[in-house]
Amino acid sequence: QVQLAESGGGLVQAGGSLRLSCAASGRAAMAWFRQAPGKEREFVAGINWGGSTTNYADSVKGRFDISRDVTNTLFLQMNNLRPEDTAVYYCAADSSTRTSRISKVPRAYDYWGRGTQVTVSS
Repeated sequence: QVQLAESGGGLVQAGGSLRLSCAASGRAAMAWFRQAPGKEREFVAGINWGGSTTNYADSVKGRFDISRDVTNTLFLQMNNLRPEDTAVYYCAADSSTRTSRISKVPRAYDYWGRGTQVTVSS
């Protein structure tokens, strides 16, 4: 079982930066998803179990960076934020995949954090 706890959300102006953190109780393939009001949950960025591979949604490439430290804490550095990045951001863990594969579908992830709100004002 992997327990996840996000932190670091908040209110920021367009063009600003935020860094999200997700404390994980174990090692797993992990990802950030986000969900805006009235929209489906969407993949933002992911990192494989070994940490050798990352993947990003096209909408955040070049602006967001996913990383993980030796304590299994997952980070999402978000730069040049836009109003359309406003959403609740969720940390997720896929405890069964130990290849370079990173799934972009929520159903592949069996553990989820409670989410942290990110609001970008124009």
